[in-house]
Amino acid sequence: MTPFLRSLALILGFLVGSAALAAEAVFPPGSRIGLEPLAGMVPSKRFTGFEDAGQGVAFTFVEMPSDAYREIASGLTAERLKDQGIELRTREELKLGDRNAVLVAGEQKLGELTLRKWFLVVEDPSLTALVIGQALPEAQSRPGGAIKAALTTLAIRPPLAIEDQVAALPFRLTERAGFRPVRAMAGNALFLTDGSKDVVVGAEQPIAIVAQSTAPAPPPQQREAFARSALLSNAIFRDATIERSQGFRQKGAEWHEIVARATEIASGAPVVVTQTIRFAPSGYVRMLGVVKGDAREAVLPRFRTLFDGVEVE
Repeated sequence: MTPFLRSLALILGFLVGSAALAAEAVFPPGSRIGLEPLAGMVPSKRFTGFEDAGQGVAFTFVEMPSDAYREIASGLTAERLKDQGIELRTREELKLGDRNAVLVAGEQKLGELTLRKWFLVVEDPSLTALVIGQALPEAQSRPGGAIKAALTTLAIRPPLAIEDQVAALPFRLTERAGFRPVRAMAGNALFLTDGSKDVVVGAEQPIAIVAQSTAPAPPPQQREAFARSALLSNAIFRDATIERSQGFRQKGAEWHEIVARATEIASGAPVVVTQTIRFAPSGYVRMLGVVKGDAREAVLPRFRTLFDGVEVE
C-alpha cells in the first residue's frame, strides 16, 4: 500500500496566498484551513471542520506536509478510490487563487447506506490542505453544486502560535511539569517534549501525547483489555512488557494506567512507556509518555503530574 493509500485509509477510518473569498472564510479553532460554510453548518466539537448534524453534512479538515500534495492529488483516481469503497463521479483540476487544487466527487456504499463524498486537496508552500466532504442521502437540501461552491471558498491562514493551538484544544493543561508544547494535531491532540528539538528521533528526548477521543468509552468490564490493546497498537515502540496495569478513580472519573518497558522502533533504544486513560460517558482522553529507560526515575513522576493536570471541557 502506498503512503497515499495509508494516509487516505486512516482518514476514512477516523471519519469519516488565499482563495478568492478568503475575507469571508471561517476558521475552526486552531485550524489553518477555513472556508465559507453552508448555512446551518457550525464548527464541529468532534473533529476539525464544520458539520450540520441535522442535515447529515460534514466538512473535515486535515493539515498535511507541503510535499504531500502531488502524491495525494495523483492518487485521487477512480482505481485508488475504488480501493476505499468509493465510486468516482467527477474529477476536476482547479485554481483557487494562485493555488493548485484537485476536487473529486463520488459515492461510498456502507451497507444499505450510500454517502455522497468530496475530496478537495489544495497545494500551498506551507502545507497541503485536504478537505473531506460527506453528505447523508437525506441531505437533499444540500445539492452537489452548493457543496462544491462552499469547498472552493477554501482559505489558508498563516501558522498559529503554539499557545493559540493549545487554547483551541478541547482539554486544558493545568500543569505542564516542564514539558513544552510543540504542535497540536487534528484539533484534538497535543504533542509535548522536554528538550530543544521539535522533531524527536530515537527517544532522544522524553515525549508526551495527550489526545481526546469522541468515540464512546468502552464499558467498565472491557476497559482493561481496551487499554492494553491501545498501548500495543502503536508505531513508536515494540516488544512491550507490561510492568503494571491498574484502574482507579480520581476527580470523579474512572482512570486506567499502564507502565511498560519496550524498545523504540527507530533506534532500538530501551524505553519506558506510560499510558493513562481518563474515561467519561461521552468519550475518553488518552495520554502517552515515552522516555529512555535510564531516565525513568526522573521523568515518570513528571508524566504523572502532567496527566493528572489534564482537565476535560
